[in-house]
Amino acid sequence: MRSANLDDVSTAVSEANEERSGFREPSAPRAFYVCNPHKTTFLNTSRGDHNTFLLTTTTAGMHLVRFRDPSGTIRQGTATNDTVAFGDQQHARDSVDLLPPCEPTKLICVGRNYADHAAERDADVPDRPLLFLKPPNAVAAPESTVTLPAGKERIDWEAELAVVIDEGCRNVAAADALDVVRGYTCLNDLSNRDDQDREQNWVRGKAFDNAAPLGPVIATPDEVPDDASIKLRVNGETKQDATIDQFYFSVAELIAEITEYMTLEPGDVISTGTPAGVGALSDGDHVEVAIEGIGTLEHDVVIP
Repeated sequence: MRSANLDDVSTAVSEANEERSGFREPSAPRAFYVCNPHKTTFLNTSRGDHNTFLLTTTTAGMHLVRFRDPSGTIRQGTATNDTVAFGDQQHARDSVDLLPPCEPTKLICVGRNYADHAAERDADVPDRPLLFLKPPNAVAAPESTVTLPAGKERIDWEAELAVVIDEGCRNVAAADALDVVRGYTCLNDLSNRDDQDREQNWVRGKAFDNAAPLGPVIATPDEVPDDASIKLRVNGETKQDATIDQFYFSVAELIAEITEYMTLEPGDVISTGTPAGVGALSDGDHVEVAIEGIGTLEHDVVIP
């Protein structure tokens, strides 16, 4: 990854246009990041077998949202407290169905990234990030009713800050890691302790359907303070209350560690760990995960 100057961009655009027009043979794929304080722009002059010119921009100071509008069409737009917008179309927030704000190919989760949570689980903070996966089937929409596995003695809530990746990346240095972040959202890492405590890979414990309520929006990085508060309430009662500057491993360190082993795709999620205060959910509970600068993820719980 490197910064591109205007000559790089102009040359790349010209070459892409020539390749599409058939004037010369396609060159090797080339990619640049162009950064300024207000936006990150990614320019790519080749994708797969097709020569293309792509220019995508994430603007600072925004809340990005996916929703199904009153006609049933899925849109990606922006959100305020009361409205969502797609182009010049605006809708009252309560007139649309909010969807998970991204569509991850995978969710990479981090265990015991708060020392106080490690202590309440009677465990040490690991010497490197403790990583596990949740698949796409785990994602649940904001404001949904989440059905949890039946017959379990304890399924816990876990409020977490989720990092949404903006571009495909691999082997990202910690110093460059925040360049690949689209923004941040809220996640509840629902955890089936009955099975988690019996197995090593945590598939039953962490990867069940609806195990990752996500949303309601993606806040661009400038919207979320470095010491943002993170709280979880169950039926209006605060159960978790911490700040994200208590992370043991920073977001940049997590991205560097994860991309040493795997490629992250646009929309993939890194869930950064939960603070102390986890506890068991009951049938009919109403859960709120509130993170400063993002908003509040709400969902209900049904246990058959």
